[in-house]
Amino acid sequence: MPAPIRLRELIRTIRTARTQAEEREMIQKECAAIRSSFREEDNTYRCRNVAKLLYMHMLGYPAHFGQLECLKLIASQKFTDKRIGYLGAMLLLDERQDVHLLMTNCIKNDLNHSTQYVQGLALCTLGCMGSSEMCRDLAGEVEKLLKTSNSYLRKKAALCAVHVIRKVPELMEMFLPATKNLLNEKNHGVLHTSVVLLTEMCERSPDMLAHFRKNEKLVPQLVRILKNLIMSGYSPEHDVSGISDPFLQVRILRLLRILGRNDDDSSEAMNDILAQVATNTETSKNVGNAILYETVLTIMDIKSESGLRVLAINILGRFLLNNDKNIRYVALTSLLKTVQTDHNAVQRHRSTIVDCLKDLDVSIKRRAMELSFALVNGNNVRGMMKELLYFLDSCEPEFKADCASGIFLAAEKYAPSKRWHIDTIMRVLTTAGSYVRDDAVPNLIQLITNSVEMHAYTVQRLYKAILGDYSQQPLVQVASWCIGEYGDLLVSGQCEEEEPIQVTEDEVLDILESILISNMSASVTRGYALTAIMKLSTRFTCTVNRIKKVVSIYGSSIDVELQQRAVEYNALFKKYDHMRPALLERMPVMEKVTTNGPTEIVQTNGETEPAVLETKPPPSGLQPGSQANDLLDLLGGSDITPVIPTVPTSKPASAGGELLDLLGDLNLTGSPVPAPAPQISQPPFLLDGLPSQPLFNDIAAGIPSITAYNKNGLKIDFTFERSNTNPSVTVITIQASNSTELDMTDFVFQAAVPKTFQLQLLSPSSSVIPAFNSGTITQVIKVLNPQKQQLRMRIKLTYNHKGSAMQDLAEVNNFPPQSWQ
Repeated sequence: MPAPIRLRELIRTIRTARTQAEEREMIQKECAAIRSSFREEDNTYRCRNVAKLLYMHMLGYPAHFGQLECLKLIASQKFTDKRIGYLGAMLLLDERQDVHLLMTNCIKNDLNHSTQYVQGLALCTLGCMGSSEMCRDLAGEVEKLLKTSNSYLRKKAALCAVHVIRKVPELMEMFLPATKNLLNEKNHGVLHTSVVLLTEMCERSPDMLAHFRKNEKLVPQLVRILKNLIMSGYSPEHDVSGISDPFLQVRILRLLRILGRNDDDSSEAMNDILAQVATNTETSKNVGNAILYETVLTIMDIKSESGLRVLAINILGRFLLNNDKNIRYVALTSLLKTVQTDHNAVQRHRSTIVDCLKDLDVSIKRRAMELSFALVNGNNVRGMMKELLYFLDSCEPEFKADCASGIFLAAEKYAPSKRWHIDTIMRVLTTAGSYVRDDAVPNLIQLITNSVEMHAYTVQRLYKAILGDYSQQPLVQVASWCIGEYGDLLVSGQCEEEEPIQVTEDEVLDILESILISNMSASVTRGYALTAIMKLSTRFTCTVNRIKKVVSIYGSSIDVELQQRAVEYNALFKKYDHMRPALLERMPVMEKVTTNGPTEIVQTNGETEPAVLETKPPPSGLQPGSQANDLLDLLGGSDITPVIPTVPTSKPASAGGELLDLLGDLNLTGSPVPAPAPQISQPPFLLDGLPSQPLFNDIAAGIPSITAYNKNGLKIDFTFERSNTNPSVTVITIQASNSTELDMTDFVFQAAVPKTFQLQLLSPSSSVIPAFNSGTITQVIKVLNPQKQQLRMRIKLTYNHKGSAMQDLAEVNNFPPQSWQ
């Protein structure tokens, strides 16, 4: 058989192909020749054939038939064969295929080889694709190489140890003795990989983290290394753009961030070096900016001094002036995370942040918009709203919905006056009315209704806003409602805030009729206009007959909703005309009612704060004793009440009102009375300050919590409570935390149980799980288990992380017996 062509010739031949089909034909022909060579057990050219096969694999063609040939090359005594064999194993094999287990013994032999380069190949392969079984078998060899004096092998062994720990976390303690002397190494490669290994151990084990903080005194060692890097002179071996080994500096800063988090002593030990790095690092090159960014993240995550935090925010402020878009985006994202804790420091850079709204890059615009809304407060609301309204005018359509919602929320929270509030919302509706959220119309109507002194001004402004332009449907709906309510004020010209306009009754009806017949009007908008015309029949005197005629016309409309309204209004004119003035009188002042009672409980990281709940005074006509009995009846018969948090003992004993406030979704009539409830036999664990019977047993009654899921940085814990009123109901509170460096967004938790159970899933506290375990999401699950069977559950998790949509399924079968027996 002739000798196969060399790899270089194959590459040259494939590159001459002019079409995809021609390339595919060449590949298939060569694959056939390689298969024939493999079948003939041709040892001479096996290495060359596998190398060509790897090149085809890199081009995207199937190369799985070369897996066993890779194992044969690994078993060879020649270094050139081993090199290609191990490379092929890393590319073509993974732990899902049982074939990889066949190479365990070869790797073990090569880890003990006399040549360091063969040992290095084995370490690289194990660190790249070693399964948990391989890691268990070979961890001892890796640990032995980690203690060797050869720096070439130590750095590879450290990285291999990281992979072993990720696959088999319980082997972590095996590598602990070997880590003691790693940071004393002068070789930067060993230092770098050692820091990576220590970081992995600290992230995966709280016990290891505490050990390195207290026993190993790791922080002073890292501070010493970082100081030497900053103060050292020019070293051509490690210099990158004038900075000594920036990769090692970044790794050390990340490890310091983990060690200093929630630890006062460690944070204090690293404050000085962080200040040195922040002030001495050159910012003209991207390398220096990378180090500064890591320094800022470390300062913000540890318990640093206030002056150091201001310095970090000023660094981010300088990043905003950088020409590099990536640096500006990173700065805006970091400022958005810190604005809640260091609000005043971030406010100093408000003008620069607002300027970023004019950036051409859409991602920078979005971050700048989110940060701008976070900076709005009572002192700067006028100026910030002016800038954001200007941004709303000129921004792309995909920004308008979020920007409009943000302006609505900020205006509601910080409005200096009702007129300013109304003007701002009307400006939004005029500019981006088609993009506002669904509740914008009722919220503005409520605001206008409650601002009695602004009725004439508002109806005049809205009338002028919709003259000849019906494109913004929410604006037309609000204008129709206001004209129907306050049309008499519009016609009489009673506006004092601005120069009144002269409008006749017929002109007002012309506008409303043109809305009814306009092609741009939605069905809901036509309903608003028809109702407004009907209301004007009691406010106008000269045009009642015209109104009757218009209403009667729409009694045969093809729009069922419009037809029903018109028929009912016609009936008012004919059969119930005596009731019409009373039915169509002006709306009273509306009270803002928040639906979904449990959402009114203020939450901080998923925990309620009972201190912020108000106790409502009782109406004078209610009897305290009877109302307390009614309350107990309601508590005894309801299985759908939300979980009530344990009330601190410092609360007054007569806190019946607070108990009712917590039961926001019970449809109670009347207000609670702070009177003691009738005496009930109480279990010994009841708090002294809460005499009434609790809905659920306290967690401390003996039901242990469990970890239902812990993967990819996402951890979900279950805690349990049992209902006193219905022992068959188990209430499970989930707490989701995130130990990674980035927030997990759009988090959705779903659960399913066997048919013998019934499950109710309440709304979560949030959809974003903050990074670095800085907060949690809580959600309540209620499970009805009438047959007292063992509880089993399947959960589905979906969320976005690092720009990717993540989804995972898991089964929870380790529920404690106390939760279901």
